[in-house]
Amino acid sequence: MNADQILAEIREANLSYLMLAQTLIRVDRDQALFRLGVSEDTANLIGALSPAQMMKIAAGNTLLCRMRSDDDVVWGLLTSHGKSSANDSVSRLHASILMAGRHQEAA
Repeated sequence: MNADQILAEIREANLSYLMLAQTLIRVDRDQALFRLGVSEDTANLIGALSPAQMMKIAAGNTLLCRMRSDDDVVWGLLTSHGKSSANDSVSRLHASILMAGRHQEAA
């Protein structure tokens, strides 16, 4: 994959992310704040964007979304391969609880 293809993928991901974020914000604001990990002010801004504004923002070469977790414990829980499905569900739940707690700390 060359640089032009990577930039095109970033732009496509940005537009998809903005469209999803705006839909989540309009449908269930509280859930959107948690799932997106954004502040009220950011949610207000994203929710009010016009399609033209979203296209302009998405056209940049910087990825707008990011990995919300830089914690080895959370990544370990999310990637626990080879364990039974019951343990997998518990691990994912535990990871979600840890990330929710960190979202609250940041807010």
